[in-house]
Amino acid sequence: MSEEKNNVDTKKKSDSKKKENTYVVDIRKMPRGRRIVLPNFLTIALIIGAISVGVFLFNAFSYKGDKVSVSSIISDIAEKKYDKIILKDDIVTLERKDKVNDVSVIKKKYAHIPEKMDFYQVLSDAEIDVKDLGDDFYEPKVGITFGDIITILFLGAAGVLVFVMVKNMQASGGKIMDFGESKARMLFGKKTGISFGDVAGIDDVKEELTEIVDFLKSPKKYRDLGARIPRGVLLAGAPGTGKTLLAKAIAGEAGVPFFHTSGSEFEEMLVGAGASRVRDLFKKARKAAPCIIFIDEIDAVAKKRGTVLHSGAGEQTLNQILVEMDGLEDREDVIVLAATNRPDVLDPAILRPGRFDRTVVVHMPDAQGRREILEVHAKNKKFAEDVDLDALSRKTIGYSGADLENILNESAIMAAQDGDKEIGQDDIDEAFLKVKLGRKKNRETEAEDLKKTAYHEAGHAIVAKFTPDSDPVEQVSIIPRGMAGGVTVYLPEKERRTLYRNQMLAWLRSGVAGRAAEELFLDDISSGASADIEQATELAKEMIMQYGMSEKLGMVKYGDMDRTNHMGYSYGGGRDFSEETAKAIDTEVKRLIDEAYEDAKKVLTEHKDDVEKLVNALLEKEVVTRDEFEALFS
Repeated sequence: MSEEKNNVDTKKKSDSKKKENTYVVDIRKMPRGRRIVLPNFLTIALIIGAISVGVFLFNAFSYKGDKVSVSSIISDIAEKKYDKIILKDDIVTLERKDKVNDVSVIKKKYAHIPEKMDFYQVLSDAEIDVKDLGDDFYEPKVGITFGDIITILFLGAAGVLVFVMVKNMQASGGKIMDFGESKARMLFGKKTGISFGDVAGIDDVKEELTEIVDFLKSPKKYRDLGARIPRGVLLAGAPGTGKTLLAKAIAGEAGVPFFHTSGSEFEEMLVGAGASRVRDLFKKARKAAPCIIFIDEIDAVAKKRGTVLHSGAGEQTLNQILVEMDGLEDREDVIVLAATNRPDVLDPAILRPGRFDRTVVVHMPDAQGRREILEVHAKNKKFAEDVDLDALSRKTIGYSGADLENILNESAIMAAQDGDKEIGQDDIDEAFLKVKLGRKKNRETEAEDLKKTAYHEAGHAIVAKFTPDSDPVEQVSIIPRGMAGGVTVYLPEKERRTLYRNQMLAWLRSGVAGRAAEELFLDDISSGASADIEQATELAKEMIMQYGMSEKLGMVKYGDMDRTNHMGYSYGGGRDFSEETAKAIDTEVKRLIDEAYEDAKKVLTEHKDDVEKLVNALLEKEVVTRDEFEALFS
């Protein structure tokens, strides 16, 4: 027994010595901060690192083909210039068999798919069905490696951390994930659905923008001659003239990606968010080049710096736009289009060559342009045989393309409400008046009010009839519309690019003639002339302060009133003249209106019989057309 006990003790000592020699350490019993990493973890890390380097070198030196843009890949797929399409991760590769010196060679070209671009959606946008590609489309399945598992674990831990941070921020009402990401919408190629054929009435503008399309299609032709296409093009014009439509048409014609955003989308309560979104937008555009960036209403972020018009955060956004445009290289093929209604408030730095090199003015269409616009919007509508779109184009002077589309749409709505199968001329005439003045009010009006309105509108029409340089009367009505109890519609005989003093004085006389008729024929005046007084005052101020049509004050421009003049141009606010000059301006404005008022009363007194004729016709018919009006004087 004693011998067995000694053998057991000897074995225990031997085992204990072996354990000491193997350096086995129980890390659970080690003090915090002194735990060690076992050698096998280091080995595994080295193996993973070696595999990663090997994969990187294989991908770096293996032949993948020529690098092209996603647009080029899509064009080749559409034209069936491929034998196999391979989509793996963020790379799409085209393989095509070709013969070189009677030897079959496989030629490859590939493109990197930008972040957040859905390649299947891009194919769909280009009207390519994946099912039609058949077996030629190959998407290899990638197995999960040990490195992927490690990556997933680290990403999971990071995701949990981010989730906790987001929850904490949301509990306090904040957002931290998307404030710096661009909100621009990307349309691919012809997905815009707009071409130059859909843009009418501004042919001279389209001709100027055609070279942008040609450059995007054939940039090498220009670079070989040392030409640099403008990096930025500013589209300036009144609202509704088709600036956004033009930008989409350029992208549609060129077949390139189109990033559509607006100046207001760069604004954010968080400081620096606008600049971050600008960086993100240009980063995406560089990856999708050749492409177009369109910034609508750019004046929201590009106002003159150092003024009350611009905030500190807005200056950061503007500065980032300037930096990004300066950073565009000639071979990046990114063109920035912008639209604004107020080019006068833009910072001069953004308009210098190298940024927005070119300013294209999109003007209001003339009669021929309005006719072409009406034809475009009339394609999907059914019209009666008596409809005269030429007449509509002649009497819509100063109307934009959006206004014309609205008139045709309103006429179609009216015809549908009446149960008609076609749009008639009556529908178009009523839609014109509705867009211009407001909806006709079907309400009973007292006889006394009708009589007052009839004399008021007759005053406008008769003075216009017998005042040289005045516009012809198109229609006189005592039917309430919008805010007006009645209306007198004038139809200029021709387009005006320049305003003359006699014409503006004629407008003043006919404008105040409604109040003059009330005073002469009713021995009383009403509040119905409030809109006439406002318009007459604005017109008189423009004549004196903007156009230098006062002998007393001379050819001097006084101040920048925050209004839009009769030519469709807007100008900002501010006063830059003395109190003495202000009094002189007030005196001159009152003088012009008083003289126009006395002239109107003189004309009405001389043509009392004509006034009574028109009043009787209005009380009988409520509406007197141009032919009926002219027949009163024959």
